Order: sequence, then structure tokens, then C-alpha cells
Amino acid sequence: MSHMDQAEVLRALEATGLKAASVCCSTHWKQPLSDPNPAVRQAGVDGLKQALRDAQRYGATSVLLVPGAVKAGVTYDDCWQRSIVEIRKVIPLAEELNVRIAIENVWNNFITKPEQAVAYIDEINSPHVGWHFDTGNAIKYSSPETWIATLGKRIVKIHVKEFSQTQKFSVKFLEGDNNWPAIMQALDAVGYQGWGISEQPADQTKDAPRLKDFAARLDRIFAS
Repeated sequence: MSHMDQAEVLRALEATGLKAASVCCSTHWKQPLSDPNPAVRQAGVDGLKQALRDAQRYGATSVLLVPGAVKAGVTYDDCWQRSIVEIRKVIPLAEELNVRIAIENVWNNFITKPEQAVAYIDEINSPHVGWHFDTGNAIKYSSPETWIATLGKRIVKIHVKEFSQTQKFSVKFLEGDNNWPAIMQALDAVGYQGWGISEQPADQTKDAPRLKDFAARLDRIFAS
């Protein structure tokens, strides 16, 4: 998450040997780039800039961004147009820092089809803006492998997340509705070679036995 104490994060990374895959913008829900209020949008822009600086400091190559939300007072077109305007303001900094802005598909009533995601990224038209694809969020609307095939090289990062129509996100890997062999095949087909970032409930990794089971399931997914 962005807006943490940078020195503390760097000490933790050094002590553990872990690497930072990406940084999540901490302001994109409360100060969305789609808000009708220009001051709120500016706060969102400032937050995105800080997230980019954090990512560069930690050695991460992208920042996860939810560009806005369609809700009362914010139409789909509002969200589309306003967020693109604000993202373009931050692209020069992304270029300077060599950190990409990666748009995530979430349940925000915005971009629910892969074709819409392609159109959005292509309208921004910058090599420093791509897609952070979430396998669990996508399946609510259509198969993740379809999204992957459509987004192709626009995919910057992957959230490896299980989902079940009955148990939602509480289900363990390989016990949900994702077709992992098809997802892995789709990633191979588009030439994806980046990070696979797990995003599952914390109670699945609370102790050594559960953590080992979690890791084994993730290994099976990657090998499928």
C-alpha cells in the first residue's frame, strides 16, 4: 500500500529478502479520479503521484489504480472521461520514474467487459499505462481467460485470486469457479511473463500448516 513510511518498508524488505511487485494507491477509493469535485480529483492525483514515488523507491514496477466508480451522481461516461483526464496529468511522472500505472478491474460498476478495458487503455495511449488483471474479480462478469486473450500485451500484473459464486472470495484455491488450466494457457498465449500476485483471505495463511497448503495450491495453479 502506498503512503507508508518508506524507510520502514525498505528495512522490512531488506530484512526479509522479499521483493515489491507493485504498490496499491491508497487514495483511489476515498478520492477517486471520477469525483465531480475538482478538489477531490486533485487529491486523487496527488495520491497517485505519491504511490508512484513509493513504488520507485521500493523497486516495484507498477502502481495498482482503481480509476473511479460509477454511482449516484457519476455516470459511466463521467467516470471514463474524468479519470482519463486525471491519469494523463500523471503520465509524465510515471515516465520519469519508469513506473507503470496499472488499472485494476474491480466491482465499481465501471469496465465490466474486456473490450471496454481495451478501449480505455487504448484511449489513454501511453506505454506507461496498462492493466492489473484480477482473475477473481473478472469471473463475476465473464471468464478470466477471455479477458486475458482480449487484453493481451496490455496486462502489466496479475492478481491470482480464487472466486466462487456461492462462497465468494472465502473459497480456497482450486475449490472455486476459476478454470486455472485455461487461465494459465491464456497467459502463455499472450506471452505474459510477469508477476503472479496472490490475493486470498488472510485466514488461509495464519499458521505454518495453512501456509504450506496455500503455497502448494498456488504451485499447482502455476503448473497447470
